[in-house]
Amino acid sequence: MVRRSGWRAAALLAALCVTQLACQPPRDRQRLTVASAGRIVSLDPAQASTTGTLQLLSALGDTLYQRDAAGRLTPQLAASQPQLSDGGRTVTIPLRRDVRFHDGSRFDAAAMAFSLRRFLRIGTQSYVVGDRIDAIETPEPFLLRLRLSRPSSSLESLLTSPYLTPVSPKAYASYRDRFLNDRFVGTGPYRLVRFSSTQQRLSPFADYWGEAPSNQGLDLINLSNSTALFGALRSGEVDVLLSDSIDEDQRLALDRRAAKGLLLQSSGPALNIGYITLLSNAPPLQNRLVRLALAHSLNRPLISRRVSHDQRRPLRSLIPPNLRGGASEPWPRYAPTQARQLFRQAGYCEGTRLTLPFTYRTNVPSDRLMALTWQAQLARDLPDCVHLKLEGVESTTVYRQLGEGAFKAVMLDWGATYPDPEAFLVPMLSCSRSRGDVCEAGEAVSSGSFWTTPGLEPALRHSDSLQGQARLRQLNRVDAMAAAGAAYLPVWLVTPKAWAQTHMASPRFDGSGLLDLARLRSQH
Repeated sequence: MVRRSGWRAAALLAALCVTQLACQPPRDRQRLTVASAGRIVSLDPAQASTTGTLQLLSALGDTLYQRDAAGRLTPQLAASQPQLSDGGRTVTIPLRRDVRFHDGSRFDAAAMAFSLRRFLRIGTQSYVVGDRIDAIETPEPFLLRLRLSRPSSSLESLLTSPYLTPVSPKAYASYRDRFLNDRFVGTGPYRLVRFSSTQQRLSPFADYWGEAPSNQGLDLINLSNSTALFGALRSGEVDVLLSDSIDEDQRLALDRRAAKGLLLQSSGPALNIGYITLLSNAPPLQNRLVRLALAHSLNRPLISRRVSHDQRRPLRSLIPPNLRGGASEPWPRYAPTQARQLFRQAGYCEGTRLTLPFTYRTNVPSDRLMALTWQAQLARDLPDCVHLKLEGVESTTVYRQLGEGAFKAVMLDWGATYPDPEAFLVPMLSCSRSRGDVCEAGEAVSSGSFWTTPGLEPALRHSDSLQGQARLRQLNRVDAMAAAGAAYLPVWLVTPKAWAQTHMASPRFDGSGLLDLARLRSQH
């Protein structure tokens, strides 16, 4: 690795101290430093939710399977592909026999069963499995068997999810029914040496079953200050920076530096969507006409250009295009004339103007820019019909209050943990109890819309019994039902990027959109 001058190291330390990152001695030059935004609150797979946490878990742990860059299902802790029997209701998974946890204990079927049962019991995202698994069996030491309540075509993709990362039963014996937030004992290529919410130190695991990491260790830093992260990469004190870490203008500046050969840039599959949730069970948005009017009023190309310099692709579906199989996007294009007609049908624009509170997350820079742009666009196009009243709220507060119906309209984002259309539809649309078009229990409540419609939940469940193109067509029909309800307004699609110093080999992403930290390496 290239040596840096002392004043640059001192400058970085000063910047990090100012932004409340713990001051540390100059870093070990044999290790790599990876920077991203946001704090890591919990390392427990049963509680993981943010992209940063899932990225960290991908280095510390393994899953049964993973998707490669081409989207193929490849065994990781599994020894071979899953075997289906009993009409698809039994899934048998042979396991590798050469895997150890970081504490030296053996990974086997009992350990995998322990982790799966623990996730189903306490996992905050356990809805991704739902009621599909009736029983988890271990007929042999290295054979896992899942008894399903029904055939599930999405199960293969689900088995790649970081939520199902196995943990050591020995280390988690006292945490069967509660979270372990500040430690992690898994099977991955790195072991955790030191943890805080803003810094994590990882060292290669000497007894790792697979290919050893291409570096001698990683120091991960997490900051909310975009300017500090941007400056650290430019000064050379950060080896790799993830794109969700910085403001849009700074992202564009790094793209330009990469185009000049001053940085390396890599992209992964676009599996993160930005969208607006509308509260559909209370005035004024319980009126579907108002929601449809807002859907027609959204000028996505303008918003993308103003907010991200066209780096965020306009999106009119809850399913990313690369998972839709070429199907058209069902949400309407920008049509202010039709929006005005719909507002008039709802009783607005005739001397009555709708004032709509619109919440954005204050710690997500693109949210505020999006809100300001849409507000100005509506003031230009429909000034007598609707006015957005902007309200900034920190993201943790938004997530905590979302299921309480606290926000009339709110800007959010979602990144699925496995590349499957279901992983985008279920977290927003699944509903276990409903009354007409109002969801009373389920993920549609947790997501803040409280919306469903008769036939939606059965259609979503039916998709899981189908295969291939028939399943994809059914999921696209579910997407179209959501567009007709207009309780969610897709805005844009985000492509993950990483920038690296020129002494590095180009970073690589896996098929789930996560950076392959173990393959980061310096070429010097």
